[in-house]
Amino acid sequence: NIDQKLIEEGTAQLTSEIQVLEAWLLELDSSNGKDSEVIAAKKSYNDMLRSRKEMLSTLARQTKLQTVATD
Repeated sequence: NIDQKLIEEGTAQLTSEIQVLEAWLLELDSSNGKDSEVIAAKKSYNDMLRSRKEMLSTLARQTKLQTVATD
């Protein structure tokens, strides 16, 4: 079983990273940059964002499974 405190810390960390990535993407969008560096950064940040959201979703499912298992 995954320790509840570890789940809470992981959730907080992922949520924080998601907020940072979303802020960076907003900055890039407002810069109207069209050069290859901006395009590459957007792709990279979007990939990281999707990954963090998937991890957060998996963690939430794990939490629900543990809650059901311990009830």
